[in-house]
Amino acid sequence: MSQAITQKIAKDIFTFAPKLSRQTLALVPDKLKLDLLSQLLNLLLAEQIKLQELDFLQHKWVGIVVDDIGLSFEVSIDNNKLQIRPMADSDVVFSANVPELVLVAAGKEDPDTLFFQRKLLIEGDTELGLEVKNLLLGIELDTMPKPVQIAIEKLAITIQTLQGQLDIH
Repeated sequence: MSQAITQKIAKDIFTFAPKLSRQTLALVPDKLKLDLLSQLLNLLLAEQIKLQELDFLQHKWVGIVVDDIGLSFEVSIDNNKLQIRPMADSDVVFSANVPELVLVAAGKEDPDTLFFQRKLLIEGDTELGLEVKNLLLGIELDTMPKPVQIAIEKLAITIQTLQGQLDIH
């Protein structure tokens, strides 16, 4: 396949996938989205919750904004369970797009690098933001359920491959 065609396909995927995801998510009721996020995050962070590594979030709210797909919510912890709610009054807000979040989750990208490239925005309580960032950096992908590990790894490889196609001049 010619380089120009490959680049166009990569660009189209990065353009249309978020639009399609945004439209699809818009059809899902907010309560259902928040319930699913709560179940997923409590499952993914079960070990950290059990070890009380998230206790610093008691009475604090961390906002998460996934800009490219129009998803936003807040996270806190109460009674050893993550609490999820619509954006209201976050102490700190993390904003990024899906590719950057996946690459960070897979350990393929450093949050500090993304921050300095303005691909990851952190606004609000700087100290809390650093605690959250350090916690996330300490989570090993291999501690997550195997299907999640595989999905994140494969998605990260796909993203890197597509980004590599866009970087070719």
